[in-house]
Amino acid sequence: MAPRVLVSDELSETAVQIFRDRGVEVDFEPKLGKDKERLAEVIGKYDGLAIRSATKVTEKLIAAATNLKVVGRAGIGVDNVDIPAASRRGIIVMNTPFGNSITTAEHAVALMFAVARQLPAADTSTQSGKWEKSKFMGVEITGKVLGVIGAGNIGSIVCARAIGLKMHVVAYDPFLSKERAEEMGVVKVELEELLAQADFITLHVPLTDKTRNILGAEAIAKTKPGVRIINCARGGLVDEKALAEALKSGHVAGAGFDVFEVEPATESPLFGLPNVVCTPHLGASTSEAQENVALQVAEQMSDYLVKGAVSNAINMPSITAEEAPILKPFIRLADVLGAFVGQVTESAIKEIEILYDGSTAAMNTKALTSAVLAGLIRPQVADVNMVSAPIMVKEKGIILSEVKRDKTGVFDGYIKLTVTTANQTRSVAGTVFSDGKPRFIQIKGINLDADVGNHMVYITNTDVPGMIGFIGTTLGDAGVNIANFQLGREKQAGDAIALLYVDGPVSETVLDKLRANPAIRQAKPLVFNID
Repeated sequence: MAPRVLVSDELSETAVQIFRDRGVEVDFEPKLGKDKERLAEVIGKYDGLAIRSATKVTEKLIAAATNLKVVGRAGIGVDNVDIPAASRRGIIVMNTPFGNSITTAEHAVALMFAVARQLPAADTSTQSGKWEKSKFMGVEITGKVLGVIGAGNIGSIVCARAIGLKMHVVAYDPFLSKERAEEMGVVKVELEELLAQADFITLHVPLTDKTRNILGAEAIAKTKPGVRIINCARGGLVDEKALAEALKSGHVAGAGFDVFEVEPATESPLFGLPNVVCTPHLGASTSEAQENVALQVAEQMSDYLVKGAVSNAINMPSITAEEAPILKPFIRLADVLGAFVGQVTESAIKEIEILYDGSTAAMNTKALTSAVLAGLIRPQVADVNMVSAPIMVKEKGIILSEVKRDKTGVFDGYIKLTVTTANQTRSVAGTVFSDGKPRFIQIKGINLDADVGNHMVYITNTDVPGMIGFIGTTLGDAGVNIANFQLGREKQAGDAIALLYVDGPVSETVLDKLRANPAIRQAKPLVFNID
């Protein structure tokens, strides 16, 4: 029986025809995504669901999708898909990460011009019969400093366009290397430097716990007086109330927003303020971009449903059906190793080395490397996947190397990840035991044997008596249950590490109590998805 796909949002007829041409039955019902009840009634009949942003793939919908194997999002953002719920049900979630990059970048530049010259207000005034030349005095773009927060795929395009406009560009991005910045023609700076220097600020980062309100009241207060702020990335990156106050006070001279904290945005603190230009999330809304992502998602979903090929998956590595049984547990290990380093590294990465020892050297190391990189970047870029991660690493100018060698130790095969930043070199190694579960076998050159859990705590300290008791008591007093506690040390009274597998998240309050001990240099919470 041919696989069946439901298209519940607007896709072009050309994209729909791709499904048919590749042997997939397709029902095109572009308004169904807004009818939650009816969608839940029919979704159980389908193997695939193709969507844009209107359809909300909730846990409730997923529960009703008894046959669903893949969700394809025509676009980059997957905010409307409950990815953990889909993963638990074994449903692959795909996106099209690069189909609308140019369109979004161009919209950011368009908003920058509109705010600089007050074009919408001037247009409204003129068309109402007024002639208020002196009221709409603008500023030039040429020679101004543009601060770009996030120099990834879209941000780098904005940088190139701004340089072409003779602007001076400074960029803040923890993953941007100095060498890549020089190649792009921009100056890499820290966030506070950017805030102090920029005449215009544009944001191009995903919305994560680390980036939420990255421009809050405190950050906005540090900006250059007269700054103009553009957001075409995600609502929630800028505190709209704080920005509104800064606009009213005159500290911020203007703003251009395409995204909002709550969408559809029927109200906002920014609405009605002078020199604020707002658009209804139009960043990806050009005919070219919409067609590109539609064609891509149809091709990807068809290839998976007909051939078993996986590409641009958010929650599953890109591997062939033949490789899956052997490679899958090592893919998970590779992701865990990357995620470990990604969560404990705070400065820009310059070099990445991945060592494949023994049996792992004979595997599909391209897939394994992609999994390492996806895990490494995911703490900063939530929707990264195994296809986009290597491209992002290359764009940021990070040196990547693979080393393969015959078995050298007691393990049949293991993977070791070494990451170099401007401040330090950090390494972690792991293997897969016969139960198929990943295990840490070395951190910072210190040998240990540790299970991997969904929630962990990583501690670096000086090897002194009483640490086990102190850590255990501190967590126990807070009601945190320790499932596994592994220790290792370089030498007596030297560097030591502790890796704890705990039953749930550990609060910052508890972590601060650990950090208050003078022997503890670092206490980091870690989260892994190993279910």
